[in-house]
Amino acid sequence: MKARIIDELGQTDILLPALIADALAANDRVKVRMSALQAAVDQARHPAVAPVDLSAECRAAGIDSEAIQSLVAGARLTADSQLCAPALGTVISDILADVTAMVRAVVAGDAAEGAVVAGRLENLRSQQALEPCDAVDSNRVSSWTSVPTAGGDSLHRLVMDLHKAINHLAAALAEERLFEARVYGLQPDDRVAVTAFMRGLNRTRPLKFAHPGLETVALRSGSRLLIQNDIGTTDAHVVVIVVEGNAVTVTYTDVHRARARFFTQLFSDFAIRWSGLDRRKSEGVAGEEVFYLVTGHCAADDSKLRDRLLESLGAGLVFLIDWNRARKVLQTWVQKGDAVRVLDWAARSGVGHRGFLELGGGDLVASAVRHATPNRIGFGERLDTALGREPAVDFLKTVLKVSAEALLEGRSVRLARDRIEADLVRRLERTDSALLSIVVRQAGLARDIAAAIAHHVSGLQAGRCTDSRALTSNARRIEEKADKIAFEARSAVARFEAGSVLGQLVDRAEEAIDELEQAAFIASLVPDGIIPTALAALADLCGAATVAAEAAAAGAEAAAEVPEGHRIDSEDALAAVGRLADAEHRADEYERAVTAQVLRGGLDLPKSLAILELARALERTTDRMASFGHLLRQHVLAGLAA
Repeated sequence: MKARIIDELGQTDILLPALIADALAANDRVKVRMSALQAAVDQARHPAVAPVDLSAECRAAGIDSEAIQSLVAGARLTADSQLCAPALGTVISDILADVTAMVRAVVAGDAAEGAVVAGRLENLRSQQALEPCDAVDSNRVSSWTSVPTAGGDSLHRLVMDLHKAINHLAAALAEERLFEARVYGLQPDDRVAVTAFMRGLNRTRPLKFAHPGLETVALRSGSRLLIQNDIGTTDAHVVVIVVEGNAVTVTYTDVHRARARFFTQLFSDFAIRWSGLDRRKSEGVAGEEVFYLVTGHCAADDSKLRDRLLESLGAGLVFLIDWNRARKVLQTWVQKGDAVRVLDWAARSGVGHRGFLELGGGDLVASAVRHATPNRIGFGERLDTALGREPAVDFLKTVLKVSAEALLEGRSVRLARDRIEADLVRRLERTDSALLSIVVRQAGLARDIAAAIAHHVSGLQAGRCTDSRALTSNARRIEEKADKIAFEARSAVARFEAGSVLGQLVDRAEEAIDELEQAAFIASLVPDGIIPTALAALADLCGAATVAAEAAAAGAEAAAEVPEGHRIDSEDALAAVGRLADAEHRADEYERAVTAQVLRGGLDLPKSLAILELARALERTTDRMASFGHLLRQHVLAGLAA
């Protein structure tokens, strides 16, 4: 099938070595089959004589000896001298196929002589009725298999002449090996170019692992150097490279349009002019008879650039083997575009995807999910849903890298699986860190309200005119924003099954904000004429609430980095928890001081109620923050233990 594609591309020169090899094998077969036809005629004419045994000749030519022996032994003549024998029509058809293969080789190697022998074959088929049939005149068979002495033509004479022509072509096309490439008739500069191509090919060849493919043929044809690589085993998967001077033309065919597009993008660093992806049809190719063709041309300025391109082309071919299969596997875990992005990274990073497929592909990822995170990622759930888009892409890159390294370096497959599972666990821990970042935002909003209340109380102390309406409206706006954040956080905690502690942290932060919003409302109602000592105690309470919110934010932010293994971050988180506890203790003292001021008398009922309610709301805020700190400490210590 690949030969048919190359033929359609007009690059039959590159097929000449294979055509010659096929023709020589066909010559061996056709001689045995013509001998079998002659033996069948002799056996039919002299049935009492033991049949000729052609078993050894059949084995040497790669022919089924039982079929040939059955043909000879079962031959008989009808009353009108018609030869009848088992599978006679099949043998004649095989003879014609073998002779056609020999003619094709001569046509490819010498067009003029090829035209002559092709014409002779057509004349013999018409003049001597050389066509498959179940019964044929025995004298006609003899004419096919004999060599006329009077200078006439026959099938046997044509085969002899074809054999001579093929031997001549083979002698002129002596094969040698150049860095694993089969090369023919190369000139000195051709060898440099082929060496560059094979340098790239051999550098990445190990990444195909047990998969067949990447066989290369190169030959000089007139003014051109032709390089052809079979890539893998897909019928219409072919690349032919033509080098003329420093100019390089690449012709690539593929049954998968997406892979053909991927191929062209691999060489974006070079100034290659690519044609569009043409849709072609070819009988018998890839079942559906459809393939895609793209051509690229690069007029390199010098031989160094040409050779860099050839090396890059050689290195890139291994990343096309099983590409579509790998893409489909990856698409079960991430979006289609991201799957291609992973494969592009794997190619440009020299990792490839064949190792991933060798170790199980989708089963490898599924196993990591089952063993490492059985309760965090549901059955059938995509990784980009569980981890987020970019973390999922990065994880799959790691899977491909670890798989390739394990096979290339002969490491234990079990160790590779353990590394992949450990990486997945770390990424889920980073998801916990992302959730903690939401908590940091909540604590920051709490600090904003506490600071606004402190500013309002400071204004009351200084006798400044305060905007009570602005205080309450801003606090309400912040509280509504915090509610939305808390809703998103709870949804994320539920989706990621991130554990109860993270959910409780969200709850405590939201409760603290609710208390602060209530405190802001009460603060807006505090009348003038409050005694300075009571205002001072309220200011201290506001300061404690602000410090508690700041400590909560700092602790959550530090805790988010603990899964990365930074000990300093765990210490920072625990230190912030300590500051938060201290702020709560001070808030208790300040709240008692306010209560003592009220109970000593000297204030009317509205002022007393306003001061007490504001103090209690602020103290309850620090209580919620203290509970937050306890949960945060629990989370950090659990992470360190893990």
